[in-house]
Amino acid sequence: MCGIVGYIGPQAATEILIGGLEKLEYRGYDSAGVATVWEGEVQCVRAKGKLHNLREKLNGRENLAQIGIGHTRWATHGKPEEYNAHPHMDSAQRVAVVQNGIIENYRELREELKQRGHKFLSETDTEVIPHLIAEYLLDSSTPDLNQDTHLLEAVRQAVNRLEGAFALAVICADYTDEIILVRQQAPLTIGFGQGEFFCASDTPALVSHTSAVLSLENGELARLTPLGVEVYNFEGARLKKMPRTLNITPGQVEKQGFRHFMLKEIYEQPGVVRTCLDTYLNSDWHPLVGDQEEVVADAQNQIPQSPINLGLSDSLYENLEHIQILACGTSWHASLVGKYLLEQLAGIPTMVQYASEFRYAPVPLTKNTLTIGVTQSGETADTLAALDMEKRRREGLEAEYQPRLLGITNRPESTLGQMVSQILETHAGIEVGVAATKTFVTQLVVFYCLALDLAHRRQTLSPSRMKDIIVSLRQLPAEIEQLLEKQDRHIEELAHEFAETKDFIFLGRGINFPIALEGALKLKEISYIHAEGYPAGEMKHGPIALLDAKVPVVAIAMPGTVYEKVLSNAQEAKARDARLIGVTPISNQEAAETFDDLLPVPTVEELLSPILAVIPLQILAYHIAARRGLDVDQPRNLAKSVTVE
Repeated sequence: MCGIVGYIGPQAATEILIGGLEKLEYRGYDSAGVATVWEGEVQCVRAKGKLHNLREKLNGRENLAQIGIGHTRWATHGKPEEYNAHPHMDSAQRVAVVQNGIIENYRELREELKQRGHKFLSETDTEVIPHLIAEYLLDSSTPDLNQDTHLLEAVRQAVNRLEGAFALAVICADYTDEIILVRQQAPLTIGFGQGEFFCASDTPALVSHTSAVLSLENGELARLTPLGVEVYNFEGARLKKMPRTLNITPGQVEKQGFRHFMLKEIYEQPGVVRTCLDTYLNSDWHPLVGDQEEVVADAQNQIPQSPINLGLSDSLYENLEHIQILACGTSWHASLVGKYLLEQLAGIPTMVQYASEFRYAPVPLTKNTLTIGVTQSGETADTLAALDMEKRRREGLEAEYQPRLLGITNRPESTLGQMVSQILETHAGIEVGVAATKTFVTQLVVFYCLALDLAHRRQTLSPSRMKDIIVSLRQLPAEIEQLLEKQDRHIEELAHEFAETKDFIFLGRGINFPIALEGALKLKEISYIHAEGYPAGEMKHGPIALLDAKVPVVAIAMPGTVYEKVLSNAQEAKARDARLIGVTPISNQEAAETFDDLLPVPTVEELLSPILAVIPLQILAYHIAARRGLDVDQPRNLAKSVTVE
């Protein structure tokens, strides 16, 4: 989850490194540091806390170094103190390393190095790496093609001793014109400039400098020098790699006049939903009804044209009997909505598993099962590990048990994209705010499209019903725009009344129970208010004991099959003096009489309501956190991409 940057070229490195870290601070902000090679020494400056503390320490220091590495940390091993901040160095202060990930065997390596006289100054797993590299640099028996590749070879020898998931950037005072990079189960990308080269653990740090990038793959090292980039595998063999072009622009990682990235990304939701729908809905599709459809199908000896164009292999769907979805956090909530859609529209039994739990208690194998991994970043360690385990335990079995893997992600170039051959991209664009907003909504859109495609193939929906759903989906972007235009100011004013609230309860039923969970999570993440989401019908089975006049209850009451039940459950809360807040259509008179406050949304059928219902909950959480004076984009203890277990 930590952020890594590196630079080598004709410019002064420090400011470029700091600028890159600013773009990656969402990956961790417990501490930060930079190391450069200048005047024959590694100069390392580190600071506890957010990046501005590091910038203040660097002010007034002259450093014209043209090579350096930087890091912003999300703490795993060791408290978020300056002595645990990266970069870490060897005892002689000649080798500096930054790392993203975890070294699982660091304790045994640390003891081995201590016995050889190495002294350690931190509590981190990372610190063993520069010491280990220094050992190989000093070891005269280390294989060496020539002096120019000696640092590369020492790093290669060292990383072959490491166990775990990691990305590294290494510099050395004795090798003033090279940076060595390593990738093993953690992202790292190289940027190609004009006579200069960059590296970063995520592309937002690169877009202001270049659009030509090369993502390292697992088990690869790279050597960056002023002359170019060389890539090797862990066995030392030289590899041929070609850069690709980024499809993002610098403006996508700027606030563009908004106070916070989160608010900007909330307002981007109409556009990204429209983009996602335009990508996957077949604009040429026109439903045939009744006998007309049957005649065309018989003539073509196939199912009529699908309204959805996902570009997936037919083998993914063949004889499909079960679906299991693996995800974490907000993606898990989106997957719960996906389960509802896949079961109710396509009639396919679907399970949703926490990826972190599935890894250690996998469900029994079932035949003809599609496994879907959902991760915004495509780098979520638990989800990737769970997918890999599922793939390995099915390989070699009979045909009906063979692995079928599908990924849903906002970053198709990620590790997930390399792991599975079938990807559905959510097309949300770069999301900088740690709390997911637009990426959650586009995950929902992808699940709608997947469920409709399967429903079409399995013929579980009539053409007229299919048409109604697709027409309603097409209207959603305009309805989101209407909601944002009319309700943002109202919700901001309402949020002021909850700045001192200690607890919240969110209620939902059916397809909107996951939205209650997501609303509670958003509030917890950025306001630090304790909040819980429950199925509305479960309140009376225990949680109702929590209620009093100090505990607001937010209920999602969208007209449909469970509407009256939700209103009834809300009345139970009201009878315990709880303040009731309703997410419901503005035109609903019965709801207006039930709730003390409304978060109104446009009228939409229950099946499509999650996409609209979640938006006022995002706005409410945002304004409560902003009113409390908190860092909305970088909430404490969190990071955007959870790349460690």
